[in-house]
Amino acid sequence: MAQIDLHTLIEVTPALNIQTISSDTTTAGIIIDTVDFNAAEFTLLSGAITTGVFTPLIEDGDDSGLSDAAPVDPSFLLGTIAGATFGVNDDNAAKKIGYVGKKRYVRLSIVTISSPSGVANGIISVTAVKGIPGIHDIDANT
Repeated sequence: MAQIDLHTLIEVTPALNIQTISSDTTTAGIIIDTVDFNAAEFTLLSGAITTGVFTPLIEDGDDSGLSDAAPVDPSFLLGTIAGATFGVNDDNAAKKIGYVGKKRYVRLSIVTISSPSGVANGIISVTAVKGIPGIHDIDANT
């Protein structure tokens, strides 16, 4: 039974518009500004995946255009890259991975590697969920 107001504690924004990815490529996501939020989570959704592997690449930085983008150290992720990767057995699936780094800007892109046939084909979208707005001193003991 849902009794806590999550609605006012989150902001949802597209992080990668839904699209068919059909080649070995890195499909760049949308840069997410985490200012005034204390949590960030990416939710990844797939449609039909017929071939290939679709792996998230999470980068962060302090520049609004991410000219200083660097892959996020795994210690700043909640969950794993492997756990958020899609393959041919992941049709119509939902996965998630969280970010707890100290940089203001973050982006999730999809790196596609085709099967031995040389063709990748999958439908992917990503949403960013920013949570716990405002500047707070979060204390897990309270």
